[in-house]
Order: sequence, then structure tokens, then C-alpha cells
Amino acid sequence: MAAPKPTSVVPRHVAIIMDGNGRWAAAHSLPRHAGHRAGLKSVRSAIETCAKAGVEVLTLFAFSSENWRRPRDEVSLLMSLFLEALDREINDLHKNGIKVRFIGDLTQLSTALQGRMRDAEDLTRGNARLTVLIAMAYGGRWDLTQAAAALARQCVAGTLAPDQIDEVRLGQELALKGLPDPDLFIRTGGDQRISNFLLWNLAYTELYFCDALWPDFDDAELQRALGQFASRERRFGLTSEQRARAAE
Repeated sequence: MAAPKPTSVVPRHVAIIMDGNGRWAAAHSLPRHAGHRAGLKSVRSAIETCAKAGVEVLTLFAFSSENWRRPRDEVSLLMSLFLEALDREINDLHKNGIKVRFIGDLTQLSTALQGRMRDAEDLTRGNARLTVLIAMAYGGRWDLTQAAAALARQCVAGTLAPDQIDEVRLGQELALKGLPDPDLFIRTGGDQRISNFLLWNLAYTELYFCDALWPDFDDAELQRALGQFASRERRFGLTSEQRARAAE
């Protein structure tokens, strides 16, 4: 497989695990859902900063496949908050040229929420300033499993031979099909793990972990992450000399 082309200073694709809402709420003696609500301003800030910086894709991990195991009341509040935020923000996102897409096992969500998601995607489909992917009921293992199942069905149907399956073909069945892999992964809240997020696509992604809880993650924090990304040398398995020649 050919090595990816040298990166520009600005990452094409930024992926974020927005962690720390509950701990932020606890630190402020507030209920957990208040932390999720406070985190919405950080979502707006991240979208605005990425759009201004020239980032092409921003993926936000909003709700994982494992989050279904949280207390039922908290899940219900999260879904209500998400629906409220979607209804409130989608028109402004559209006016600002932002395309919105959703990835994950969306069939697990309520019919009403699925309908609003489709409406948001339809409304913003023609926008090209920045694509915002919102991962809902998403898990990296689910993503790989559904891709493998899709390829297996094609083999059974006789439209695909097993020896035709390669990295490119598998990638075409994943949630990020048609989009560049993340160049920069950010996790807030202090934990240093990827938590079943975009397992295939993060193979060569630069990882950035910070202690700021998500509601406190503002433009300055994101600029620090972008600045650190710009200072790193990405070799994709090659030597520095090979990467330098590829850039010529």
C-alpha cells in the first residue's frame, strides 16, 4: 500500500472523545446531565475553530455502544438533550456551511431521533465548509463486525471473491467510507485510551490527551492540540529521509 502523502500543518480530519462531562458536573455540585448540557458550548467552539482553521472533517464521539449500560435515567436525559440540541443548532450549522452526518448503529435509537437525524443530513447535504460526523451508538468493534458481515454477504452472493478482500475493500464498508482517516485524535478528561473508537481508522493517527474536562475545552485548548500536531513528524512507517523525499 502506498504511503499517505505528507500532511499539511492543519489536519484534514480531527476526531474527539468528549470526556469529563460527569466529573465537571460533580466538581460544580450539579447533576450529571448539567455537565452534558454545559459541554454543548465546547461542541460549538470545536466546530467553529475547526471550520476557521480549514479542517475538512470533525468527528465527535457523542454516545458509544457501551454507553447503553449507563443508568436508564441518564441515557434518557442524554437522548432528550441530544434531540433538543439538534433541533436548536441545525439551522445555524446549515447557514454556516456545515454538513452533518451520523455514524453508528442508529437502528438502536428512537424512531423520532432517527427521523431528526435524517432531516439534518438532508438539510446540510450540499454544504462543503466542514463535515461534522456525530458518532451515536457507535463502537469500533461494531464497525469492524458490520463491515466483515457485509463482505461475507457479498462473498455468499457471488459478487465478491474472498481473495479480493484487502484493506481498501474493507475500508469501503466502514462508517468512515469515503472520508480521510483522522489525522489527529483528541481525548479530554485525562484518560489515555481510545475506548473502542474508530479502531481501524486510528492506525496512524496522532494521539493527543489533555486533562481539561470537556465543558472546559475551549478554543485555546483546541489550538494547543492543533499546534502540537503541526510540530510532529508523521512517518507512516518510513524513515525521515524517505518522508522528506516524498515531500519534494
